[in-house]
Amino acid sequence: MRSWSAPDIVPLPGTGGPLRLHDTAAQRIRETAPGPRAGMYACGITPYDAAHLGHAFTYLTFDLVNRVWRDAGHDVNYVQNTTDIDDPLLERAQAIGVDWRDLAHREIDVFRDDMAALRIIPPTSYVGVVESVDLISDLAARIRGTGAAYDLDGDLYFSVAEAAHFGEIGHLDRAEMLDLFGQRGGDPGRTGKKDPLDWLLWRAERPGEPAWDSPLGRGRPGWHIECSAIALDRLGPAFDLNGGGNDLVFPHHEMGAAETRCITGGPNARAHLHVGMVGLDGEKMSKSLGNLVFVHKLREQGVEPAVIRLAMLTHHYRGAWEWTDEHLTRALARADRWRSAFALGAGPDAAPLLAAVRAALAQDLDSPGALAAVDAWAQEALTVGGTDTSAPALARTTADTLLGVAL
Repeated sequence: MRSWSAPDIVPLPGTGGPLRLHDTAAQRIRETAPGPRAGMYACGITPYDAAHLGHAFTYLTFDLVNRVWRDAGHDVNYVQNTTDIDDPLLERAQAIGVDWRDLAHREIDVFRDDMAALRIIPPTSYVGVVESVDLISDLAARIRGTGAAYDLDGDLYFSVAEAAHFGEIGHLDRAEMLDLFGQRGGDPGRTGKKDPLDWLLWRAERPGEPAWDSPLGRGRPGWHIECSAIALDRLGPAFDLNGGGNDLVFPHHEMGAAETRCITGGPNARAHLHVGMVGLDGEKMSKSLGNLVFVHKLREQGVEPAVIRLAMLTHHYRGAWEWTDEHLTRALARADRWRSAFALGAGPDAAPLLAAVRAALAQDLDSPGALAAVDAWAQEALTVGGTDTSAPALARTTADTLLGVAL
C-alpha cells in the first residue's frame, strides 16, 4: 500500500544518545538498545472515518521515536498497518450507503494527507489487511497446527488456555480482561467457546460480507492476528518497539503477543509503548462517541500544521489530556515567538539548546521539556540578543529535525 511523502530531515551536528522509554510490559522506563537498524511497529487506523487528534497524537509519538533513533545513528524500519476490512468499516459503509472499499480508500487518502502535513515520517512499510489476507490466514493455520486453536461453527478461535505468559503486557486480572474484552470488540458471551477470553483468529464467511479463500475456508481475518502476521513478516520476531494508543494494551496487544509466542516461543517485541488518550468535553475522543476534532478540518480552517503539532507536543505522550481551542491559541503564540527568533541575523549559542532538546527527548520523549528549551533560547534571542550568526539556523534545524516543527 502506498504511504505518504517524507519530510526533509536535515542532519544535526554530532549524534544523540540512547533513548529511554516507558515499557508497558516492564512497567518502568528502560533504555532501548536497537542495533544498526531499529524495528518499530505501530497499529494503524480503521479507516471508517478520518483521523482525529487522538490518532495524530499517537503517530506523533512514534514519529518522535523515529526522529530520536535516527539522530542517534540508527536506520529505522517502521511498519504500520491499516485495518481496511473490519466490522466497524462494514457497518459505517452500510449506514451511509457506500461500498466499504470506497470508504476505506477515501479515508486512507485523508489520513495520508494529514500525516504528510504534520511532517510525520512515513512508515517503511504501510500495509493494509486486505493485501495481507494470505499472510494472515497462513499464520492462523500455523497456530491451528500447534493445537492452540479450535473450530467453532467454522470460525477459528485461539484458546487462551494455550497462551503462554498471557497477561505479560497489561498485567490485568481476569475480571478486568473480561470487562475490556467485551467493550473492545471481543465476544466473551459467545456460546460454545471454551473460555470467554478465547479470541477469533479467522471468521468464516457470512452472507453479504466480504470473504477470501484460504486454507481455513472462505472468510476474513479476526482483529488481533492482522498485526501479528504483518509484524512477523516485515520485522521478524522480537523487534525493538511495538505499540499504539493505550486502549490497545488489552485486548489487542496482549492477544497479538500471545499469537507470536505460540509460533516463535518468544515475545513479539522487546518493548511496548502506549500513548495516552485525548479527550473532548470530558470524554475520550473516539469515533464511537462522535466527539472528534479532525486534523483535516483544522487544516481546512486555516490552522498551520506546525501549530497543530506544537499544540500536541505540549503534552507528554503517556498522559491523558483534554483538547480545547486554547491549545491552538497558545501554540500559535509559541510559533510566532520561535519564528521571530529564528529570523534574527544572530543569537545566543544554540549548541546548548541542541543538547537540551536531545536530553529531554531521550528521557521518555519529554516533549514539554524540549519545547521549554526552545522557548528559553528564543526568549534570550529576542530580549538579550547574541553574536553567533549561525545560532538561529541551528535552533531552527533543531526544532525541525528533532521536534518536526518547521517554521
